[in-house]
Amino acid sequence: MLEMTTLEPSALLDNARHLLKTVYGYDNFRPLQEDIILSILDSRDTLVLMPTGGGKSVCFQIPALLKQGVCLVVSPLIALMRDQVEALKRNGIGAAAYNSSFSQSELRDVIRQCQSGEIKLLYVSPEKLLSVVPFLKEQLTISFIAIDEAHCISSWGHDFRPEYTQLHTIREVLPGIPVIALTATADKTTRRDICEQLKMKDPQIFISSFDRPNLSLTVRSGLSLKEKVSEIDRFLTARPNEPGIIYCLSRKNTEDMAAKLKAIGYPAACYHAGLESSTRNKVQDDFLNDRLQIVCATVAFGMGIDKSNVRWVIHSNLPKNIESYYQEIGRAGRDSYKADTVLYYSYGDVVMQTQFANDSSQKELNLAKLHRMQQFAEANICRRKILLTYFGEAVIQNCGNCDVCKNPRPMIDGTRLAQMALSAVSRMNEEAGGNMLINVLRGSSNQELIQKGYQNIKTYGVGRDVPYADWQQYMLQFLHLGILEVAYDQGSVLKITPLGKEVLFGKHPLQLSELVPISFEKKSTKKTKSTASSDVSGTDTPEEKLFQALRGLRLKLAQQDGIPPYMIFSDASLRSMAEHLPTNDEDMLAISGVGEKKMELYGNDFLEAIQSFITQRTGAPKKVQKGDTYKITLDLYTQGMEIEAIAVQREMSPTTIWSHIAYLAEQGEAIDLRKYVPRADEQRIRDAASAIGNTTALKPIFDHLNGEVEYHKIRLTLSLIKMEI
Repeated sequence: MLEMTTLEPSALLDNARHLLKTVYGYDNFRPLQEDIILSILDSRDTLVLMPTGGGKSVCFQIPALLKQGVCLVVSPLIALMRDQVEALKRNGIGAAAYNSSFSQSELRDVIRQCQSGEIKLLYVSPEKLLSVVPFLKEQLTISFIAIDEAHCISSWGHDFRPEYTQLHTIREVLPGIPVIALTATADKTTRRDICEQLKMKDPQIFISSFDRPNLSLTVRSGLSLKEKVSEIDRFLTARPNEPGIIYCLSRKNTEDMAAKLKAIGYPAACYHAGLESSTRNKVQDDFLNDRLQIVCATVAFGMGIDKSNVRWVIHSNLPKNIESYYQEIGRAGRDSYKADTVLYYSYGDVVMQTQFANDSSQKELNLAKLHRMQQFAEANICRRKILLTYFGEAVIQNCGNCDVCKNPRPMIDGTRLAQMALSAVSRMNEEAGGNMLINVLRGSSNQELIQKGYQNIKTYGVGRDVPYADWQQYMLQFLHLGILEVAYDQGSVLKITPLGKEVLFGKHPLQLSELVPISFEKKSTKKTKSTASSDVSGTDTPEEKLFQALRGLRLKLAQQDGIPPYMIFSDASLRSMAEHLPTNDEDMLAISGVGEKKMELYGNDFLEAIQSFITQRTGAPKKVQKGDTYKITLDLYTQGMEIEAIAVQREMSPTTIWSHIAYLAEQGEAIDLRKYVPRADEQRIRDAASAIGNTTALKPIFDHLNGEVEYHKIRLTLSLIKMEI
């Protein structure tokens, strides 16, 4: 392999772009990716901050393929490592995950593959890396170390993990080996701490835009549980067959929400740490494989999920900080297509999260972060501006895709409402909490209220014309504006602040945001509960019908291979196929996300599905035309050129040319496919296809034969079988 340091930056980027297209199937890098790749190829310590779905993995995977040696990738979850390795293999990249379950013989086999260059990325947990790195140092040439989810190393981060804290010792064991830290969520304090903890030397720091414009942002507050469930029902009705996650504050909340949705008719499941591991694994596996569309979960769910087609995320309760909220909504819309996020919260959420923060080892920090989260939820300015500003990104324009932008909040004179509440707090001697205050203002006959004699104070019932839910929302604004505060150490009772006294005595007017109800636009008039079915009924356009058919094919192939569907092609790639209708290998390879390896594994199946769809619509299949890409290959083949030579002349991969040859033979051209497949191999392939069930997919047959027969021979033999039918 060419030593990268001998090449000019332009040549390095040419190599990187070539890999981006041939391996990943993309034409262009996203912003900052090229600069990050050059920094890593230059062996610089590098810190990368890029949002979920922004392309962090490509930033270190491509340098790993270009540099000599093996890249060690530190990842916090075994499930996450497993999925990442499998996805890499689907793209034709040599990768492995080394964990505690490995036997000595398995470890030796992985080391051998690393030494031979078959494996370019070796995934390890932080604990495993620390114990095995001296051994790896003796056995391997290590190109660099990539630390994923790097915010876990910082005690200032939202997801601090003690096992990450010793990672700095690898600098002592591997002096001179560059370290790459990657994260999607880190404020300025956390970024500085990551660099210090990892002892980075003059690090190159790249901060990509944290904007995810495809995500809509909506916040709803003050709803009862019944109202919330009813609204979620309307939300899901408008999104049939679209997978999503509902995050809940507690284990019981996840169970209750799942039960309520099931009672309505939605196939939902709950996920939390209290369940048996087998149950959790089944829920996650069903969700990944599109057998389950709705998961009600605690925040632990989703970290190890690389599912690209999550179409919505709902927070049933207020998250503990903006970092967590941003990371969790980031699990939606990773394919860059439109996705929706909704956050519900209440005064009770604030109380509960405050108690959690008070009980934590970093009380002041967690309270401050919770306050910022609360400010976001109560804001009457563009929510995306608040998010991006939090991560240090200046924004001028409103986003137009959040509830505040879509429904600008008119302001009202809230002085009288505030004085009602403040007077009641004062007359209750600042000894009551928020719920009691609202009950007093609305003239409730609550038993506890009567026992305390609050029905006798002057302000009892003065706000009975204001609905309870509206008082809850006003209460949050009072807290946000600083006229009331919660004394958490006194049982979460309300206290009047100095500013609150000025408002109470008429010395300071108060403006409040008018409460504007938000309704979810329905996408269909007929109520259809969301299911995991790939049924295409109800789809209107031919493009949508083909997309659904391709989803069904993807699910079938994924089940044959025993992998999640998104590992074959993303929804974005399928939608592009449905729009552009590729009918040959060259057109298919032009689809974003279709690299040469995936073309080899799955391209023929999807091309046949698209051709069948076209034939059904037009009544005639596409013919090989003069000037067509197949015709060009046929002309060169007829001239006596070998397959490799045709690939070089046409600047295509041999895989593509082999596919052309198979297709041309199926169309009746005079091509002897058996010339390229020895009889013994042909029979083995036929036996494997029969044993599996005459599958048209290449990968199951390849695996059945233990990788001993090349893919192009399998492709040609399947064509022979097809021509016999």
